[in-house]
Amino acid sequence: MSDILVLKRPKHFDLDKIFDCGQAFRFEKDEDGVWEGVAFGRVLRISQDSENVYLHCTKEEYEDIWEKYLGLDTDYDAVNDDIKNHFENDVIIKAMEKGDGIRILRQDPWETLCSFIISQNNNIPRIKSLITAVCKSYGEEFEYDGKKYYAFPTPKALLAAGEEGLKALKVGFRAGYLISAAEHCASGMDLCRIRDEYTYEQGLEELCTIKGVGPKVASCTLLFALEKTSAFPVDVWIKKTIDKYFDGKLDTSALGEYAGIAQQYLFYYERNLQ
Repeated sequence: MSDILVLKRPKHFDLDKIFDCGQAFRFEKDEDGVWEGVAFGRVLRISQDSENVYLHCTKEEYEDIWEKYLGLDTDYDAVNDDIKNHFENDVIIKAMEKGDGIRILRQDPWETLCSFIISQNNNIPRIKSLITAVCKSYGEEFEYDGKKYYAFPTPKALLAAGEEGLKALKVGFRAGYLISAAEHCASGMDLCRIRDEYTYEQGLEELCTIKGVGPKVASCTLLFALEKTSAFPVDVWIKKTIDKYFDGKLDTSALGEYAGIAQQYLFYYERNLQ
């Protein structure tokens, strides 16, 4: 069994909202309230109560990987203040209250890019099923606590699988897009360089050179993996929200460096009104 690291639960941190707001697809909650998933080729088990957060890892693993992954190094009081200052419509206040606890994960860039390619014209259960199939078929197998798990396959592994190999897993038209992404990343596109050196606009332009990657998939990748929190992905839910609360007009470029976090609040708010 792994070590259990106990942390005082910070403000603005809710695992159920973090893992159920459409930003990550490899985590599931068990009957004991423990969220488990694979990220960066490692298993994370994590749970919470009103006072603490419990991570099944060492202190070193937490400091090296999970603190940043979970966004626990970010001051969400400051983030929320900045968001309030950039919105004229007070619906954002209601959305922030409803979505309080969401934190933007800092996920593996390659896995995130592929995951949102797979997400196109798909619902979340099917997205999760397809990603699981791709990992089991072409990802590296490893063992943790007596169970088998699978890392997300590398670009080289997807290229070896080929378009037909991916289509056999029922990913459909997305197979060609995954192969294009693998070709780009295997032949020079450096996602970490996009994170560290590119502006949001430069990153968007670069990612959209991949076949099948448009502004929505590129923006999701930039927001959920490449630390471009000004990215504001627009899907059906967000378009509906903009039409409903902002008369169809919202200048997302004027929402500041945390526009993408505001987007998550709005997305969660509209999906969970009942």
